[in-house]
Amino acid sequence: MPKVSGYVNLNSNRVRFILQGFFLAVAISIADTSSVLPLIVDYFGGGKILVGVLSSLMKGGAIIMQLQTAFRAQERSMVLKSLRKVFVFRFFAWFFTGLSILIFAERSNLVILGLISVFLFLFSFSAGVGVIYYQELLGKSFTKEYRGKAISYKQIAAGIAGIISGGISAFILEKFSKPESFSYLFMVSGIIMAVGFGVFWNFKEDPKIQTVKREQNFGLFLKNSVRLFKKDKSLRLQIFSRFISYSLFLILPFIILKIKDDFGVTGKFIGLIISVQMAGAVASNFVWGRLSEKNKNKYIIIFSFILALAAVIISYFAGVLFCYYIVYFLTGAAIDGFRLAFSNLILIIAPAEKRPMYIAVQNNLSSIGLFFPILGGFLFKTFNYDVLSGFTVVLLLSGLIISFGLRKE
Repeated sequence: MPKVSGYVNLNSNRVRFILQGFFLAVAISIADTSSVLPLIVDYFGGGKILVGVLSSLMKGGAIIMQLQTAFRAQERSMVLKSLRKVFVFRFFAWFFTGLSILIFAERSNLVILGLISVFLFLFSFSAGVGVIYYQELLGKSFTKEYRGKAISYKQIAAGIAGIISGGISAFILEKFSKPESFSYLFMVSGIIMAVGFGVFWNFKEDPKIQTVKREQNFGLFLKNSVRLFKKDKSLRLQIFSRFISYSLFLILPFIILKIKDDFGVTGKFIGLIISVQMAGAVASNFVWGRLSEKNKNKYIIIFSFILALAAVIISYFAGVLFCYYIVYFLTGAAIDGFRLAFSNLILIIAPAEKRPMYIAVQNNLSSIGLFFPILGGFLFKTFNYDVLSGFTVVLLLSGLIISFGLRKE
């Protein structure tokens, strides 16, 4: 481990980083976008297309502000103060999603779906600002070996949180009637989310020495971003690989709807599959953390593609309910593998002074894949689940092949 000074590799920072991830994971998983949200939309009369739109909104809305935030962040030596403002905004957007369901539940399904869409968009939109500051903070606070291990610890904690959240979801859904139970899912999880933000509030930040004066205007920044994308082959390949990895979300929101049609679902079952998915994340992160510590992030991505492929294929052939537990276990492992490896790789290949630009370029271009659920909803509605799963397998196979060309660290 190289010698470092100041707040770099500070253990208390790692603890805050892990705990914030734990509480955020509990909150998000209670109203999980791949299992709970599709059922909420279905309850209020939204179709499969809307399920895809809202699933994409939760993940893809974040890309809108990333380039603009990166443009401003280049010359900032400190980012924690700005990140705190994002925390506050995200809490209110999430909490008011639940509150709007509670207030307007008996009035109009259209109003409810509209308010849910608006607040979830704001929640995701604000993440586009936060992710630049957040990753910039991690990039300068942890060395690459320490960071990879810290991310794996965080994801293990998040997986354990997800298991816990499955029980919370099941309790709320079983204890309270619909649609009040849906509102309580968001409101309770919002309070838990706020606890995590509070833990991270006093993260110790060193001023960044390697800053650059930002361009005269945002248009020039965009031109430089395009130039960077054309110039850096490793960045281009990494972006395309990450883009294809999001094809798992092409099908993921619709697995629960297939289960609902074939077997029916209960609150207990929803809580259980959330826990199973998080168990997959926990188990896999012991492997991912070890590989990342050895700078084997490329192999994490390859293995994650294989697990994602296995999950989709099993869902296609599944004839009994138990098979879907395996599907969600594997998807939990794959998603966390992609998340860890791509998050660490971009911080490894990016020069410190250009880190915000690298992060924003990768996130903006690859995150177009977060809108795959909209296409998934169209394929499911127009054709059937078999066509949707076949198309997903083709994309994942192409991503697996592409990932063999990723740069070794």
